[in-house]
Amino acid sequence: MWNIARTLTGDNEDQEEGLLGEDSGGLCSLSTTQRIYGFASCLVAGLACMLLSMIVFAKPIKFAALFTFGNLLAVGSTAFLLGPAQQLGMMVDPVRVFATAIYLGCVVIALICALWIHSKVLTIIAIIIEIGALIWYSLSYIPFARRMVSELMIRLCDTEL
Repeated sequence: MWNIARTLTGDNEDQEEGLLGEDSGGLCSLSTTQRIYGFASCLVAGLACMLLSMIVFAKPIKFAALFTFGNLLAVGSTAFLLGPAQQLGMMVDPVRVFATAIYLGCVVIALICALWIHSKVLTIIAIIIEIGALIWYSLSYIPFARRMVSELMIRLCDTEL
């Protein structure tokens, strides 16, 4: 937090750290501004692809390909902020390794169902599971969010009164 305040006020001439709190170690030649622009560009492109996929919703194969591509762009946009190695490290963290595996598996299954099998029903099922897996994966970054959602679902789906 202090690094951000020092960067914004300009008091960090002697530091090698960027606005995002990491030292690239000479591995990345992008400046902080370029990283933020890259993140915003990929995120906007991903969201645009996901929104445009709603136009072709009646054609599940085109929908799945466009939606999944947009989804991957949006998730991959954070690699600009953290760096690809740290992003992959966070994805395989023991807290979210299962959510990551299920999400990536659903992405692959959705693309296989859409582009190879050409099954509309399987494609829609894979996309629905992909959305759920993405939500569960995203919740793993918010402290206690998955526990709250789990308890909420148990309360909502509990049949004992």
